[in-house]
Amino acid sequence: MAKKQQDQRADEGRKAVFRIPTTAYLAIGLLIVCVTPVALGEIGGFQWLYVFPLALLVFVARTRTVANREGLQVRTVFGKRDLPWSSLKGLAITNKARVRAVLGDDTQVSLPTVRTRHLPVLALVSEGKIQDPSGVLSEEELAGKKPADPAGKPAPDPAPEAAEPASSAGAEQTGGADGKPAE
Repeated sequence: MAKKQQDQRADEGRKAVFRIPTTAYLAIGLLIVCVTPVALGEIGGFQWLYVFPLALLVFVARTRTVANREGLQVRTVFGKRDLPWSSLKGLAITNKARVRAVLGDDTQVSLPTVRTRHLPVLALVSEGKIQDPSGVLSEEELAGKKPADPAGKPAPDPAPEAAEPASSAGAEQTGGADGKPAE
């Protein structure tokens, strides 16, 4: 059974889910605690204040962007839209580091919770259909292959930094505030 699930996951390819962090639920819980004294206080009729935390709860639970081999799935509070990679012309970046998908007819679709720092991940998941503008990923990584060393050996460790020459055995040097040795 486990082998079958692993094979199914391998066929699906890479998948990335961009959503609001789950710590937002803590803030919603705090908002409920803060609203409760007013909503259930001596003055009646303020129970409608619970609508705000409930609306935030639905917003956090539903809003996300999912990227996989086939394309992007954009989910908002009131809808869902599938964008195959073939329908995308490219990606546009707004002034606030948000990312929008540009379709073939030059219409733009906002990608909720996707920022410019996520562009290498989108390039990796799309398997090269979207180019990585940062240059972090190599062509082998984009194609789904692991880069290999031509000799088959691990890369050598970088050379250690040269240590400062040791002072003579009897001399102690302590630096003052001006960088000169203390006397």
